Amino acid sequence: MEKVVKIVHLKDKQSDYSYWQTKSFAKRLEAIEILRSQYIKFIKDVQPRLQRVCRVINQA
Repeated sequence: MEKVVKIVHLKDKQSDYSYWQTKSFAKRLEAIEILRSQYIKFIKDVQPRLQRVCRVINQA
């Protein structure tokens, strides 16, 4: 991931959504994985895996 620093006035700031819409799906997924791995290293009680969720639904 390429690091870029850009200083702008608060009123001229673009939204994060529009920034990420300009990136490819692979770059967005890579950024999520980087954030996830940083969170796992920061919080010691978190297991480095995805959580599984099961729901039992009774149908008539």
